[in-house]
Amino acid sequence: MLIDRTMPLGTALTVTYASDRGPRTHNADAYATNGRRTFVVADGVGDSTAAAEAAHAAAQAAALLADPVAAVLAARDALQVHTGDAVIVVAVARPDGGFDVAWAGDTRAYASNGEDLLQLTTDHTVAEYFRERGVVPQPRLEHVVTNTVRHATRENIGRAGTRAPRLVLVSDGVYGPLGHDGIEAIMAGHASADRLVRAALYAGGTDNATAVVVS
Repeated sequence: MLIDRTMPLGTALTVTYASDRGPRTHNADAYATNGRRTFVVADGVGDSTAAAEAAHAAAQAAALLADPVAAVLAARDALQVHTGDAVIVVAVARPDGGFDVAWAGDTRAYASNGEDLLQLTTDHTVAEYFRERGVVPQPRLEHVVTNTVRHATRENIGRAGTRAPRLVLVSDGVYGPLGHDGIEAIMAGHASADRLVRAALYAGGTDNATAVVVS
């Protein structure tokens, strides 16, 4: 079931968020916001009840904090009472504009100025490991993660920042089918999480699809 909501955040920010199970048995994606300045997308590892519960627990724990690295570590601690695992991306809006981002795994954050799209995160996957060393990876390695919420440490959590006015957080069920160009086209127009999720499924997505758009 697609969930699409819009939440005004004072005069500065508005957030839309949407999620769809797609053709999977479970929706193991989750999103969360504290209603102020922290935004989260988590993607459970696998298609199971345990994966869905892990993603939900991680997202809810992370959304409570206003520091993205601390938020990922809080998500890790929350999974100690769960059997599943997840990947996660957290963005926190800066008081003076822009966003700070932290992540573990292959959920992504992109920044947009209304025209160009910049990927802020670098996937924690075996494929990315090989690319960084000049080796072309096999396609199947794109989905083999090298870091997750459960294995996150202060040292291996990814970090990025941007002063762009518009941010999108997505699971691989969105960026996989749409690619960079597809997300860029939507973000350059009347951007919303609903449009991204629906476009990903229309493009033949075979995974859960979740997006959070902050502008």
